[in-house]
Amino acid sequence: MKRMLSGIKPSGELTLGNYLGALKRFVAFQEDYEMFVFIANLHCITVYQEPAQLKTYLRNAVALYLACGLDPQRSTIFLQTDVPEHAQLGFILSCNSYLGELNRMTQYKDKVQQGEGALTVGFYTYPTLMAADILMYDPEYVPVGDDQKQHVELTRDIAERFNNRYSPTFNIPEPLIAKTGARIMSLSEPTKKMSKSDHSDKGVIYMLDEPNIIRKKVRSATTDSLGIIQFDPINQPGISNLIQIIATCKDSSIEDVVEQYKHLQYGAFKDEAANIIIDTLSPIQARYKEIVHSDLIEQTLLEGKEKAHRIARKKLEKVQRKIGLEIKKK
Repeated sequence: MKRMLSGIKPSGELTLGNYLGALKRFVAFQEDYEMFVFIANLHCITVYQEPAQLKTYLRNAVALYLACGLDPQRSTIFLQTDVPEHAQLGFILSCNSYLGELNRMTQYKDKVQQGEGALTVGFYTYPTLMAADILMYDPEYVPVGDDQKQHVELTRDIAERFNNRYSPTFNIPEPLIAKTGARIMSLSEPTKKMSKSDHSDKGVIYMLDEPNIIRKKVRSATTDSLGIIQFDPINQPGISNLIQIIATCKDSSIEDVVEQYKHLQYGAFKDEAANIIIDTLSPIQARYKEIVHSDLIEQTLLEGKEKAHRIARKKLEKVQRKIGLEIKKK
């Protein structure tokens, strides 16, 4: 069975975008792949996080992983910091990367262009840690949003460079991007990604939002003056975003959603979208409430840590032998 790996950085409460773009796909993939799914908590602290709040985000993320249908018997679910080898391999890979490569990372360039002056070194170098997260487990595939494809491409470059320098060590992974739902946009600013770290939550639907909150947010979603239900992300980004949300929730095509709802006015269409989102999230929320009152979170993380650590330890030892860091006999 081929291996697949991905993770989510819970720097805030998980959103509908996290579910449709990642978690929903992870659950489907575990049927056909050996899934490694981790909580990327080291990546959370590239910007300051209030400690108690961060702990809540992490616990909720694990609970939602499980509530969505990730099965600890079929998927290895673990906390990044429970496997210290990630950070150590991350430093080694940073020594096999170049400043020019990190300078070209879009998220870093965007922050610099916006004049943000308080960027941490961790924010700058996190792509090499992400490379370690991936290469540690030799996955064939890495499902990511289209905004993270560049980081997987960097990971591939680093792996190929290391393999050429020291002999084959890492598998070269392929990014896997969904055609629908890969990037859910903000309801209030549909040209921007729906983000869990958004300072204003008007455009963000959180996975634990109550139905009345979801309805209010969807009804106030930014649309346009054309009054036509059609998929046109350039001229109608708001309506197109709602169409994509419905299509991903229902596992339908964009074309089928447009055909089904093209006769509706925007108000009725928004009500339909809200109902579909609520129907999608309600069973997840019910399961989440059961999980947080059980010991399943701790049990899952312990089992995931043990399996991930066995693999990571062997990989790191192999890497360190190849580059000359080990002096003990094998």
